[in-house]
Amino acid sequence: MAALLRVAWQEGLPVLTSAGVVAQVWRGGGAQARLARVLAGVEVHALDPDDARRTGALLARSRTADVVGGHLSLLVRAGDRVLTSDPGDIDALLATREVSASVVRV
Repeated sequence: MAALLRVAWQEGLPVLTSAGVVAQVWRGGGAQARLARVLAGVEVHALDPDDARRTGALLARSRTADVVGGHLSLLVRAGDRVLTSDPGDIDALLATREVSASVVRV
């Protein structure tokens, strides 16, 4: 994962995620030092009230339930590459949004 992010940064590609994804991977303590360094180069988007409503509506339309995946999928634009451990949900959410992106299992 670190190598993929390094390549993206070297190529000047924006790297972003949902604050919910950070919550899913963050466990605190000294073991998170590497993750903290990585996150310093990532644009983290909060789930504000408007995004929360958009996420809920997307989940209803896609018949999925993962709020974090739903919010993340709202950040994806056509042509983006999405790195995820759950490509099935992300594929369904992006298909519902009619956004063509490359979804990569990590």
